Amino acid sequence: MLIEFHRRMLADATRSAAFESALRRVIDPGRSSVADIGAGTGVLGFLARRLGAREVHLVEHGAVIELAERLAADNGIDGVHFWAAHSADIVDPPQVDIVVAEILGNLALEENALETLTDARRFLKAGGIMIPCRIRQYVGPVITDRHGRELSSWNDAPMGLDFAAARAMSFDNLYVRRVTPEELLPGETARLWDDIELAGDISGRRRGSVRWDISDAARIHGFALWWECELVPGITLGTSPAGPPTHWDQVFAPISRTLDARPGDTLQLDLESETGGGESGIGMRWQVRHGRGGHELSREEHDIGRGHIGW
Repeated sequence: MLIEFHRRMLADATRSAAFESALRRVIDPGRSSVADIGAGTGVLGFLARRLGAREVHLVEHGAVIELAERLAADNGIDGVHFWAAHSADIVDPPQVDIVVAEILGNLALEENALETLTDARRFLKAGGIMIPCRIRQYVGPVITDRHGRELSSWNDAPMGLDFAAARAMSFDNLYVRRVTPEELLPGETARLWDDIELAGDISGRRRGSVRWDISDAARIHGFALWWECELVPGITLGTSPAGPPTHWDQVFAPISRTLDARPGDTLQLDLESETGGGESGIGMRWQVRHGRGGHELSREEHDIGRGHIGW
């Protein structure tokens, strides 16, 4: 159990305030029952109980569930049931009015988050409420070389050694980085590339294609990825570089060659992710095409499946 991970989540006031507001909106005091999927230390379940939930089920397969039990006792929180199991392994789940599940990562759907959220519907009574209800994924071009420059340190191998093959693998990976608004292509250039309504039929394969028409000269070094999560209608939580900081960061998708874009040029980015398998729980591919005057100047593709080395 990495206690620092849980401490950082608890210290994230933006996250806590958003979930408290969402729970307060939907809980009917004395009547609502709640299941917290991937409960961790139990803070969301404890909030639900303090807001008047009749009973709360904390579902957590990690050892942190033992700490959650202790914290409930230390804080005099009763009416809580503890399930030391992964939610997908519970054959006969309790039926509740509200399911809350905060299992998002820096990259929204990593660690099989989509599959867990989909499976969590089994805990809901007919007409029940799922928190979150929607996830939107965004991307924007990065115009600073700060994040990509470090990936080229392979070029400085001692004794003139050639590490080009290792360098190529570095560019077939994604990186958790804090991206500032000033590092993005100026203007309203964020693009929505994926929109998931969690109440509908959901595929683990997500695809999106976005385009930018360049109005001013710019050097593109890669792309920043972030998400916005609608907890309940009207209450959102997200990782936009322009939004309030959270314990999450953005994700940097590099490109191996800087794109020198001129006014009138076009950039096309195709993204594809697939969840539900592998150690990381997600595959990710991105292709960027740079056009000018109706002609394609360059194209490059990246795939984290090529950048992974097993331990």
